[in-house]
Amino acid sequence: MAKSLMVVGTSSNVGKSVLCTALCRILAQDGHRVAPFKSQNMSLNSAVTPSGREIGRAQAVQAAACGILPSEHMNPVLLKPMSHTLSQVILQGRVYETKSARAYFAERTGEIWNAVVESFRELERRYDVLVIEGAGSPVEMNLKARDIANMRTAELADAAVLLVADIDRGGIFASVVGTMHLLTEQERSRVKGIVVNKFRGDPSLFEDGVRMLEAYTGVPVLGVLPYLREIGIEEEDSVALEEGRYRLPQLPQDARECVKVAILELPHLSNFTDFDPLFLEPGVHAYFCRQPADVADAHVVILPGSKNTVDDLLWLRANGFEGVIRQRRAAGAFIVGICGGYQMLGEEIRDPEGQESKIGRVVGLCELPIVTTLAREKTTVLTRGQAAGMFATIPLSGYEIHMGQTVSVKAHQPFARVRTGADGVWRDDGAFSADSSVMGTYLHGIFDNDAFRRAWLSAVRLRFELRAPEDSFVAMTDHRSKAIDRLAATVREHLDMQSLYQLLLREEDE
Repeated sequence: MAKSLMVVGTSSNVGKSVLCTALCRILAQDGHRVAPFKSQNMSLNSAVTPSGREIGRAQAVQAAACGILPSEHMNPVLLKPMSHTLSQVILQGRVYETKSARAYFAERTGEIWNAVVESFRELERRYDVLVIEGAGSPVEMNLKARDIANMRTAELADAAVLLVADIDRGGIFASVVGTMHLLTEQERSRVKGIVVNKFRGDPSLFEDGVRMLEAYTGVPVLGVLPYLREIGIEEEDSVALEEGRYRLPQLPQDARECVKVAILELPHLSNFTDFDPLFLEPGVHAYFCRQPADVADAHVVILPGSKNTVDDLLWLRANGFEGVIRQRRAAGAFIVGICGGYQMLGEEIRDPEGQESKIGRVVGLCELPIVTTLAREKTTVLTRGQAAGMFATIPLSGYEIHMGQTVSVKAHQPFARVRTGADGVWRDDGAFSADSSVMGTYLHGIFDNDAFRRAWLSAVRLRFELRAPEDSFVAMTDHRSKAIDRLAATVREHLDMQSLYQLLLREEDE
């Protein structure tokens, strides 16, 4: 039976996912067979497992930190919001149903909870230690009776619980003490340590704060973790896009040679980590934009993935982006569509069964000769192949997550030739426009391919006569692994690891 350590937070975005990633790497480094688990996740940033199942991006990153492949059992329930009231429910990696919040809350204590238990038991049999991540706050009192993501999971796992609070946002005493107060006595007994996260400056200045937190709660503070900028691991929550590094600041004069990449921040933006490599490349200035004016001098315009392609296409059109996209293409800019963005670049999107919208048919941007029909069956596969057209023979790998089936309406150059582990059959993916200025693909993670990314950036620089910086190589796999190592080293330094291990071994000590 695996030992379990659970990380819950005083609210969303306090650093639970990042801390769990660090703990996964630390435990793996120390020789433990460790795996992540999050019973219920809500995110539009997802990943595909080798078995073709869909899980939250954070659990895929945590699996990588453990040195293992991701599994649908690591995140048995994934909620993907489609509107303010509807979410697609992914159960053990497969589409279960699209439900309103009210219907989901009413039903999840049955079949959905059974799936959580089944997945936890499967991991418990295969690993020595499970690092469990909570969701939001464990004391949302109007939801608490039906909450399966926090203390109910802690009870299932008989887990020791760490409570994480974000000191950077202020109000840490109220958030920690209030959370502890609203837990039941039995739940409070599971909380074995408090972690203060995102501390700026000299931690010795908070020593009296540590003593006060311990006095108010009766729980030891096991660490004060520093505020880390640009950690370098993939984010899960789109709230991260509010950080300045994702925005369009005034560029200095010496940045005139930068490749400017404008990524449209669609209302239902999904898998925004597709573009992480572009934010790391020297000589590239990538940014998410919400206004057409932000696209005005971009060398590249990217239409990213979307969980509601039809509505996001209508939003794009209503907010003036269609015209500026055409203007930029006329000025020589490259236009790139990924997944939902690829579908938008076609001539038409059809949704006869109302999978994403009540609108049955909408005219696309007509930049690529394709038509997409949204269907009930969801494609979730890992994909390998090689690029075609101007990037012919460059090896590619990525993953697909889409409801649409896309067909050509006239002959065109595909973006790539690919095959999946499911059938091994070669097929065309995506499309180039006749002049190769517009390209679309279903492949998420396309820019993680170092050789393709370099060739693509070279083509952009050549068209706009931009000089490449001398230091222009980023190896993404190596970069991400080193980033997790740095994160783990920082957490080791500032967390009481001896006490942490005593929590994991508490049964033998009793």
